[in-house]
Amino acid sequence: QVQLVESGGGLVQAGGSLRLSCAVSGRTFNTYAMGWFRQAPGKERECVATISRRGGSTMYADSVKGRFTISRDNAKNTVTLQMNRLKFEDTAVYYCAAGLVATMTRSQYDYWGQGTQVTVSS
Repeated sequence: QVQLVESGGGLVQAGGSLRLSCAVSGRTFNTYAMGWFRQAPGKERECVATISRRGGSTMYADSVKGRFTISRDNAKNTVTLQMNRLKFEDTAVYYCAAGLVATMTRSQYDYWGQGTQVTVSS
């Protein structure tokens, strides 16, 4: 069974940086594409970044391009989201997810973490 645990969320001032990490259980981490999603109060969950199973291909939502970077370390079974120049509108619960294909469509992901809160103060 695949389990995902996010960490690194917290409170940060606008313009600051934060790094989220996701630890994935099992020895099959490298068979999964990974994605980071976020959900703000009253809004639907949206994809902000994806990375292919080998890390060779990434995608980003327009709202975070140039500010966020997704990466993975298959030897450590982790995926990270480096967030720079944070804005108030980045405030949300951030979730990591695993699936067989690297798309920005929520339904393509089979496993989800519990989420970690990111709050950006203005």
